[in-house]
Amino acid sequence: MSKIIYLWALGAVIGVELAVGILVAPVIFFPASILGEGVLSHYQSGLLMTNIFLRYNMILLAISTACVLYELYMYYKKSGDIWAWAMSIVGFAGMILFVFYYTPYIVEAQAQGAGATTTDMFASMHKQSEWIMKVILIAQSILFGRRIWILQKK
Repeated sequence: MSKIIYLWALGAVIGVELAVGILVAPVIFFPASILGEGVLSHYQSGLLMTNIFLRYNMILLAISTACVLYELYMYYKKSGDIWAWAMSIVGFAGMILFVFYYTPYIVEAQAQGAGATTTDMFASMHKQSEWIMKVILIAQSILFGRRIWILQKK
């Protein structure tokens, strides 16, 4: 039962990441294609997206932590897998960076006003945060696939 819950939670967070990146972000950042021009500025869209990510961060924190603890427990039980453990560590490290480094930077810049979000530094940090999210998604996807593969071997 715990394996099913683990895989469900891991699959859910992967789904949320895909939904946020593929479905939500394009709508939030390009509202003119739906509502017409002048509805939201890029800065206002960023504020909305940040609020989505602040909520998502709680889910990411919980599930990434659970993954590391589960994989550690599996090693303790002598049922561990080096690839699953490694991907849980990569995902956890990415989560730490995203939740505790990039998100606070972006929130702080937004609090300073629209001008602070148009700097080269902000653009660089934002691009880095996007790459971190991709690394997290890839690591979690490999972890998910590896755990499914291990279950099918038994």
